[in-house]
Amino acid sequence: MARPVVHDHLVQQKLLAVTADLVDREGPSRVTLRDVAAAAETSTSAIYSLFGGKAQLLTAAIDEGFRSFGESQRQAATGGLRELGRAYRTWALEHPALYRLMFGGALATYIECSPTPDVASDSMLPLVEAVTSAQAAGRLRAEDPSVVAMAIWGQVHGLVGLELARMNEPGTDWAGIYEAALESVARAWAPDPKQ
Repeated sequence: MARPVVHDHLVQQKLLAVTADLVDREGPSRVTLRDVAAAAETSTSAIYSLFGGKAQLLTAAIDEGFRSFGESQRQAATGGLRELGRAYRTWALEHPALYRLMFGGALATYIECSPTPDVASDSMLPLVEAVTSAQAAGRLRAEDPSVVAMAIWGQVHGLVGLELARMNEPGTDWAGIYEAALESVARAWAPDPKQ
């Protein structure tokens, strides 16, 4: 009797990586499990064995993205809000397909697929913690930390999205623009000196 094929962690990681790239290039409705298996140099049975089906594979790819992003944020957290902002941009530029898959919304229009709530929220904890720490040190206004964190996230997210979409001239100094935006965010949330 033949032994069953074991699909290991390396196959799983390769499937997750190629899924993000294929969906980014082709769109979720055009990508088949055969396409993913071929790009990962494995079989569709590996996908079924490891994930269950297309919706589960896409959810796993998004969750893996949020885990990776969250880890990069935790590593940058000791540097405070600016380092978190810089790490946000760096991670997005290093993982553009995954970033668009996580935040682009293309999957929602095609299939019931969204990140696991705990995984997504865990990735944003370093930002909320940095806001709370900066408030305790008197460097940020004492407002609801989750509101401040969401406002900051929206600003850096928007700018990174524009950069990834190449929404300006080819020679645009995105790094300089981004640093100016981080400075602007810091000023916007600084405590009022009159109080």
